[in-house]
Amino acid sequence: MYRNMNTPLAYRIRACSLCADRFAATATRHSPNPVVWFQPGARILIISQAPGLRVHESNTPFWDRSGARLRDWMGIEEPAFYDRSKVAILPSAFCFPGYDAGGSDLPPPPICAQTWHQAALDEIGPVPLRFLVGGYAHRRYLGGRKGVTDTVRDWRAHAPDTFVLPHPSWRNTAWLKRNPWFDSDVLPSLRERVAQVLSGC
Repeated sequence: MYRNMNTPLAYRIRACSLCADRFAATATRHSPNPVVWFQPGARILIISQAPGLRVHESNTPFWDRSGARLRDWMGIEEPAFYDRSKVAILPSAFCFPGYDAGGSDLPPPPICAQTWHQAALDEIGPVPLRFLVGGYAHRRYLGGRKGVTDTVRDWRAHAPDTFVLPHPSWRNTAWLKRNPWFDSDVLPSLRERVAQVLSGC
């Protein structure tokens, strides 16, 4: 549905096969398919986890129920979310990592971010608003050993330029019910900041 960007860096990332043997050994036995979605000058940067199977098949980031929930958290619709002049998406791994023998998601291979993130960040350039989505992004960009709950609970320490979020997976519905402060305290401020940034404020 949506075309990826075309720059020398994007071509290099899309041609990456560093994890071909790793993916071939998973239960899904799939080939690398890096999903690249950023361009210079974006207003919002989402640093997330890794594509799921639906994203792998559609070549569109957050093209699943997690994306619907993330867009609801942000208070924006698909056209704005998928406008790369507004939103850049930088996952902890550009490819779907696959499933293990039990059908669970495998973690994003660290080699992906180690290889590509700095070049991607340099190409995107400064952004007024950044989201760190999920524990992998928290640990890479904030450091420390705090869990997701404590990191998100301390969101004011990073706002308004950075918001730390749990992963919007529907598997985290129970977490959201146990932590109603996320909906009542974090989301109103997050949505207000998104609106400000997208309006140029």
